[in-house]
Amino acid sequence: MKNISVSVFINILFALVLTLIFTALFLFIQIDKEQQKKEEINRQKRIANFFLSTAQLNVTKEKLAGLNLRLVSNNELQLLELTKGKIIFESSSPFGRLHIFTLEKNKYISLQRYGLTLMLQDQLKTDNRIQTIILATVLVTFLFLFLYIGIYRKIAPLKKLNRQIEEFANGNMNIKITQKSNDEIGKIAQSFDNAIHHIRVLLESKHLFMRNMMHELKTPITRGRIAIEMVEDGTSKEVLIRAFERMTELINELAHVERLTTEGFQPHLNVANINDIIEESVSLLLWDKENLTIQTENEQLNTDPKLLSLAIKNLLDNAMKYSTDKKATIITNKESIKILSKGKSLEHPLEYYLEPFTQEEKRNSGFGLGLYIVNNIATRLGYTLHYSHKNDYNIFELKLNKTK
Repeated sequence: MKNISVSVFINILFALVLTLIFTALFLFIQIDKEQQKKEEINRQKRIANFFLSTAQLNVTKEKLAGLNLRLVSNNELQLLELTKGKIIFESSSPFGRLHIFTLEKNKYISLQRYGLTLMLQDQLKTDNRIQTIILATVLVTFLFLFLYIGIYRKIAPLKKLNRQIEEFANGNMNIKITQKSNDEIGKIAQSFDNAIHHIRVLLESKHLFMRNMMHELKTPITRGRIAIEMVEDGTSKEVLIRAFERMTELINELAHVERLTTEGFQPHLNVANINDIIEESVSLLLWDKENLTIQTENEQLNTDPKLLSLAIKNLLDNAMKYSTDKKATIITNKESIKILSKGKSLEHPLEYYLEPFTQEEKRNSGFGLGLYIVNNIATRLGYTLHYSHKNDYNIFELKLNKTK
């Protein structure tokens, strides 16, 4: 029941209630019909016994009127004898014979005693309590339908609010919650609208800060790098060059993060050869391919080549940095791209390393952004990132479909 939506739950609840009401009505009608039938027969039996006990079946108009009976005339009696009615009760006693039958919704009592026949029509009207119950049921049904429509209209804004929240979750930061009311749903909508506005302001501030910071850092780094070239060769110069290179790498990584997390960013999909993508990835690393083993099937992928190259580059970079033999292997097929490197298993689950600036405690190179960038690219392209450790090898795998 926890996974059923509110509207479906209400529909099921009202359908169940109406089903129970009509089932109870049907059972009551059936039981009441049987009860009325028994009461009529018992009444007619008492009337028959009363007249059979009198001498020669004598009746008077006063007696008949008091019992809601009508004496059938001789002509009508002959017609009834020719027409067969439905017998609902018959019996014999020392006083005579009794037949109770119906014909065209009319009820008749036939009494026979010593060759005499007395035919009476029962004119007592049937109790109308069934009609009363049906009317009450109809009124209750309309009441439930009125309540159902009222409740359904009351929760209808929840569906619209849910659609707008889903749009926001899918990246539409310009969504505007338009639900205006003073009830709980309206208050939730207003709170969510305020939260969206606050998040939008924070994101705009973040992007502005990132752009300004990268712009301000690039100028002194470039000047410092030029100035270092004027310094004589030595250990100090190498240390400074490496420091500036590391700062440049950090700015580039942050630029990738800023681009991937920008509102409305969409990959540019086109058909590309996997070998060309790998070549681009290796060129981004600026290191020799001698320590890299490539096993590929010459596949064509409908992807964003630049984004996928960047993801493979970060996976290869991690593999080479943290492998024990400084070697890596890349294996591709129609379903996945695997990066293998020899080394000890990760100390934490993969999800731990998908957060920005996260890495193993003993690692002192890198910024902890590689897997964060890879995971964001995989999400944008509809891929999934998996990790396993087998036979002393760390295996990072990009599955090229949305199934996990």
